[in-house]
Amino acid sequence: MGFEPVLTKGIGEGDLIDIDVYEGQGGYQGLRKALKELSPAEVHEMVKESGLRGRGGAGFPTGVKWGFLPNDGRPRYLVCNADESEPATFNNRMLIEYNPHQLIEGILISAYATGAAQSFIYLRGEFKRGYDVLMRAMEQARRKGYLGKNIMGSGFDQEITVHRGAGAYICGEETGLLSSLEGGRGQPRLKPPFPAVSGLYGMPTIVNNVETLCNVPHIIYRGVEWYRSIGTEKSPGPKIYSVSGKVKRPGNYELPLGVTFAELLDLAGGLHEGRRLKGFQPGGASAPILTADHVDVPLDFDSTMEAGSMLGTAGVIVFDDTVCLVRVARYYADFFSNESCGQCTPCREGTAWKSRILRRLEEGGGTMHDLDVLRSLKRTMQGTTICLLSDASTFFVQSVLERFPEEFEAHVTAGGCPLQLEEVRSA
Repeated sequence: MGFEPVLTKGIGEGDLIDIDVYEGQGGYQGLRKALKELSPAEVHEMVKESGLRGRGGAGFPTGVKWGFLPNDGRPRYLVCNADESEPATFNNRMLIEYNPHQLIEGILISAYATGAAQSFIYLRGEFKRGYDVLMRAMEQARRKGYLGKNIMGSGFDQEITVHRGAGAYICGEETGLLSSLEGGRGQPRLKPPFPAVSGLYGMPTIVNNVETLCNVPHIIYRGVEWYRSIGTEKSPGPKIYSVSGKVKRPGNYELPLGVTFAELLDLAGGLHEGRRLKGFQPGGASAPILTADHVDVPLDFDSTMEAGSMLGTAGVIVFDDTVCLVRVARYYADFFSNESCGQCTPCREGTAWKSRILRRLEEGGGTMHDLDVLRSLKRTMQGTTICLLSDASTFFVQSVLERFPEEFEAHVTAGGCPLQLEEVRSA
């Protein structure tokens, strides 16, 4: 489609872990421009004008978020959320492992713009290779004078601390992440106050996703007009879509925001021969399912919302006609039940009971009353807890009940999964 990669440029072609290779591709020129030619306020304004929206799930405008920091003399912190834990999402991991300097440069420019006294990377504990790569890259950046005291002779100082998590999904939620980073249990906090006012150590804090920060150097170096020429008016810029499921070529695909699902599916090789598309999730395990009628929906923040789902992390999961959606719902239910921090009763109890009900349906002991209970989760589990894990755990099952009710009903009338029973009879 004639799109030139931005965030993934050079990956697979050269060793971007080597700072000399990264510099040869224009690396650290955004930082140089920011420190030599622009004030922090001008950098902030460029990010705001670019329309960059957070790539971690919510899609909130990044420049607007930075503007929430109070100017009250307290030290500020910048935290990079690298705890990529949404099932079927693996774009951040690629950026960390194969282009770490892009992230480091994005953090440094963002810290300069927001007046952060120090920056932190909260890294998913399982990313051992990513940790080693980041540590090596930061040492290279320090030797080149891009990290530490008086960066490029500008008077700007910045240190980056990498903190490895312990594999908890809930620490992907920004306040749960901050609690863990402080050394406490990874439990979300009530908002307000929001982290921008009272975050890490009670100080003003900005939390941004890996991919969000990786966009910043390109905005500063190549300009707002260039950036806004990519994507849509309300969702500008490139996006890395992580495609998995029943496709021939699963993987990461960088494209302009607003590409349709049909175009993305074609790039991923399409479905396997003889198979029919049943549905897809555009934003990871938390996203409501969309059907084959939605193949022309643009995959941007607003269009997916209008279609009844959400872009989220852009972890696109594809289901064909061999997939039992009740089985998928049970798999997700088990995951969310295991990952609930247990702080809120509706989440702690609701995720566990939902998992049991779906398992009962799968094993042939379900009733029509069970379906009514699952439909009631919107009232009992959504909007009733401190964070959105409880809500997110219900989105998929609720959407399947609405769009594929016959699959649940068939599990009741057939005494188990019809696809599984057919496999047994065929054998």
